[in-house]
Order: sequence, then structure tokens, then C-alpha cells
Amino acid sequence: MIYCLTGEVLKKSPEQVVLSCGGVGYQVQVPASVAGALPAVGKQATLYTHMNITDNDIALYGFAGEDQLACFKMLISVSGVGPKVGLAILSVMTPERIALAASAGDHKAFTAANGVGNKLAQRLALELKDKVGKGLVGSVGLEELPGAAAPAGNAAQAMAALVSLGYSQSEAALAVARLDESLPVEELIKLALRSMAGRR
Repeated sequence: MIYCLTGEVLKKSPEQVVLSCGGVGYQVQVPASVAGALPAVGKQATLYTHMNITDNDIALYGFAGEDQLACFKMLISVSGVGPKVGLAILSVMTPERIALAASAGDHKAFTAANGVGNKLAQRLALELKDKVGKGLVGSVGLEELPGAAAPAGNAAQAMAALVSLGYSQSEAALAVARLDESLPVEELIKLALRSMAGRR
């Protein structure tokens, strides 16, 4: 099994990279977020890889870090999610964002990825929730995520208000988690809205 590749970037596109390692050019499928972050052609790069073998094909999938690789393996363990869908999800979401969406039951977050419809998104949120709780998204455990713990009191009321305004469960959880939960509900909502407006 090829754990990682370090070599010169020969070619790159939003979907794949060719790395020259020891005189061999390895064609590696990557998420768009990884391709965009790689150095220019002619520079050295390292990709952590997963080899997928089927009856008709042997393909290498590459990631910027071990947490992203672990997250990819977890995604493709969900029934109905193949490597292409796993790459599509990681093209639009970080492992931390995936963990937060799963922990909050925010299946809509997954529909931002190409090839993920409503039913598959619901299955992802459901099946990933247990795995995220056990800390199986790379090194990201639920307790390490800002806003992943179930909020109580004023924070819960502020989150409910934000969701009713059209924000997703995970967006609301993330925004409220950064604030002092002892503040009045109105103040929490106002500050959360201000922080989310700055990110959009």
C-alpha cells in the first residue's frame, strides 16, 4: 500500500495531479481544495494517498494531510458513497466542517457537494454521527470541535432562533460556540449574526 508520495508536480488540474517520484509519474485524483493549495508545476509536494482497486481500475486518491485522508476513508465507508463522491464532499468541506455537520445532524450541508442528493445526505449525517462521536474523523473528536457539544440555556435558544432565520444547524452552532453563553439570548443572536455576516 502506498502511504504517501513526495515528488515534483508534473501536471495539475482541479481533479488530479501527476507527481514524479523516483522517475515514476503517479496520477492521483484529488479534491479541488487540495489541487488549489498545491505548489506550482516543477515544485515539490507531498500527498497522503488511498489506493482503490476495483475489477476494472486501480486509482490513487491524494490528500493534503492525514486527517483529510482518514475523513475520506470514513466517508467511503458509508453505503452509497464511492471515491468520487468522497472527493466531491472534501472539495467543498473540511474534515472539521464534516464532523460538525454530522454531529449537528445537518444533512443539508452535504448537499453542497456534486452528486449528493437529499437521501444520500441524510444517510451521511446519520451514519457519520456515531463515527464522529468516537473521534473517527482523523484526529477530530467531537469534544475537540468548537460548538459540537450540545448547547444549553441561552445558547440553545439563540441557536434555535438562528435556525428559524434560515441558517443551518451547524452554522448556528459554530457561531454561538464562539460567544460567552452567559450573555442574554438577544445579545447572543445579535453577535452571532454579525460574525456570520462577516464570513459570507
